[in-house]
Amino acid sequence: MIHRFEIALADVDRGVYADLDLRVARHPSEDVPYLLTRVIAYALEYKEGLAFSKGLSDGDEPAIWNKSDDGRMLDWIEVGAPAPDRLHRASKLAERVVVYCHRRPDLLQQKCAKERVHKSDQIRLVKVPGTLLEALEPKLDRNNRWDLSVNEGLMTIVCGGTVVEATLESGPLVPTGA
Repeated sequence: MIHRFEIALADVDRGVYADLDLRVARHPSEDVPYLLTRVIAYALEYKEGLAFSKGLSDGDEPAIWNKSDDGRMLDWIEVGAPAPDRLHRASKLAERVVVYCHRRPDLLQQKCAKERVHKSDQIRLVKVPGTLLEALEPKLDRNNRWDLSVNEGLMTIVCGGTVVEATLESGPLVPTGA
């Protein structure tokens, strides 16, 4: 199924303002919270050249990526709770790795602290609150219109007359010394 997202993005914190028109394919095995997290991650990481990959259809690719003109991996953006070995490989391939975790980020951090993950202290983990996704899920349709703003760490999404706010915590996947 294809979902369309028209997003008026105003990320004051990063100085990014854009009108995004996304067509997001939903894999049959993909649940709604994962889909919504992918869309939020895309919007919050938006920059020229950012793209959805084949993702769930190709296990070797992240959910979202950005490559240079010469094919170098600039940004590797995962959604969910990827295996530590996957993050290890990603951090060797990409200049920057970010994980948007919407279920039990504490478990992901514990697993990664126990295993060798290249530059784990440089991988950024963004914790997406379940309450945010629960509020957005009933509003999901084939065609979606969002006004998404970020100001001083507070993300606000206006969708179908409903205003949803959340603060997304972020920090290193494995803090130094862990």
